[in-house]
Amino acid sequence: MNILFALILLFACVILLISEPDVFLSTLLDGGSAAASLCLSLLATYAVWLGLMRVWEDSGVTRGISRLLKPMAKRLFHTDDEETLQAVCMNLSVNLLGISGAATPYGIQAANLLDKTDDAEYSSALFFVLNATSLQVLPTSIIAVRTSLGSGAPTDIVLPTLLASLFSTLLGVFLTKLWIKRAPKRAEKPYPIPVYDQKMRRAGIR
Repeated sequence: MNILFALILLFACVILLISEPDVFLSTLLDGGSAAASLCLSLLATYAVWLGLMRVWEDSGVTRGISRLLKPMAKRLFHTDDEETLQAVCMNLSVNLLGISGAATPYGIQAANLLDKTDDAEYSSALFFVLNATSLQVLPTSIIAVRTSLGSGAPTDIVLPTLLASLFSTLLGVFLTKLWIKRAPKRAEKPYPIPVYDQKMRRAGIR
């Protein structure tokens, strides 16, 4: 990915040098200044949101949502492993609140645990789709960016984001179930009868 961005930057620089070489340096400086100004303006906004997010985590809001999501996660991922379900549900609950940075550690942990399940291909693909579509009830990151850019109504994005992410999530789950086949369930081995009991049954004692 870094190579791709480097090539795009190099290509843009070459085009700019050929078309308008006199504004090449001033354009680079203006872009750097604009990026630095945006970072500084976002710093205070993100500090407020990250503080609020930490309060949500410490007060148990995200864990409460995680517990509500656990029955649905069992049906979606077809696993009863508590550690896996806990990591998946924490990732999904944090994403619902738009805390993308806090969702990353839980996402990495959940992905590693899902790779060890019997149906790893299906579970990992579904987990990737849920994170890519990222259903969000409160898109805090987008609200923070809109606030930093001087939006008069930064929260107007809540409903459109919810509807768009809900549609993309449902569609993604449907396509995942349609195209990726689940691994067949392993047949449970019958409980072995002890040799002593077998002899007793053959003798007609039991």
